[in-house]
Amino acid sequence: MEQHRRLTGRIVIATHNPGKLEEMRGLLAPYGVEAVSAGELDLPEPEETGLTFGENARIKAISAANATGLPAFADDSGLCVEALGGAPGLYTARWAGPEKDFYKAMSRVEEELREAGADEPEDRRGFFISALCLAWPDGHVEDFEGIVEGTLVWPPRGPSGFGYDPMFQPDGHERTFGEMTGDEKHGLPPLGRGLSHRARAFMALAQASLGATFDDGDAAPLEDRLG
Repeated sequence: MEQHRRLTGRIVIATHNPGKLEEMRGLLAPYGVEAVSAGELDLPEPEETGLTFGENARIKAISAANATGLPAFADDSGLCVEALGGAPGLYTARWAGPEKDFYKAMSRVEEELREAGADEPEDRRGFFISALCLAWPDGHVEDFEGIVEGTLVWPPRGPSGFGYDPMFQPDGHERTFGEMTGDEKHGLPPLGRGLSHRARAFMALAQASLGATFDDGDAAPLEDRLG
């Protein structure tokens, strides 16, 4: 197996989503990596034809790396609800429609949960998943993944975050992602505990490609966070 490659210098964040861009820039900032987004470079958005989150992350990262000649970092993530057979899953963003109306998307999740008879908290289980890919112009790629489990609540709570955050209450917490600060949701030690799916995937990436180390006193062991 090829060794992990150290990431330095300038990198393209292969996203046009301002919420994801803000989170990813915040995660990369402590490591001295200069980040520019695909949106800022006016790169086209490739068609996401993958059958998994990991495949779609690869499509975006490889497309950006090939277009710019720089290493590229891409995320594909989504919400999977057990009572809905894993939906919205790969169609997480599409449920918000072309207008990116995530209240509409959350309302659809709630409506389908009610139709499924999922009224009790134990019937409203779901998880966020984030697949990250680092791709270099020479074809080298590395993949990472993180998951956070929780319960879908209604009505949505909190003005923070983006997407489905206001209806997702992670296990072990009384507040939704929408009620948490950025450091609480995706901050890395010592500011946070790497709670979100994207933070968990990034911690694996940072250990492999950025030379990061995390104090077990500040964050749960990596195998637990990814488990």
